[in-house]
Amino acid sequence: MLSKRTVIGIVVGSVIIAIGLFALVTSFGIQTKNIDETFGLGESTTYQFTAPVHSKQFLNITGNSFKLSLASPRGGLQISEQDYKNELSLEWVHLVDGDSRVQIQNTGDSELRINGTLQFLSDPILITYHIVVITAGVIIIGFSSGFSIRKPRGF
Repeated sequence: MLSKRTVIGIVVGSVIIAIGLFALVTSFGIQTKNIDETFGLGESTTYQFTAPVHSKQFLNITGNSFKLSLASPRGGLQISEQDYKNELSLEWVHLVDGDSRVQIQNTGDSELRINGTLQFLSDPILITYHIVVITAGVIIIGFSSGFSIRKPRGF
């Protein structure tokens, strides 16, 4: 017969394992991030990501004036820091695997709005993190199962 503590531990451990497995499975492959952000006067942002070959990137930037620089891997789209006014739409495809970096700074007297989608590969360290979460669930189940073991005489 299992004690209440054992049953609670098994349920909690199973939920933690399920969350870890779901996160692990969804972290494989190409991830897509939808961007819809607004920045005030003088604020800046940087998007840095690793993308696979043939992944499509799109950014639409709207504001009074702003500075933008973009660097994509080996022979891809390169834009040195330049000033822009009103609106800019960027769409590019990665020709090789690698890191892209987009820096945007609001230099105007109105808000800067950034919309778009970025496709990237998730960070490999996250796989290790998900495995640690799964292991924590197994450990919780193991410790809680010790509560239902019959104690020997004398204890």
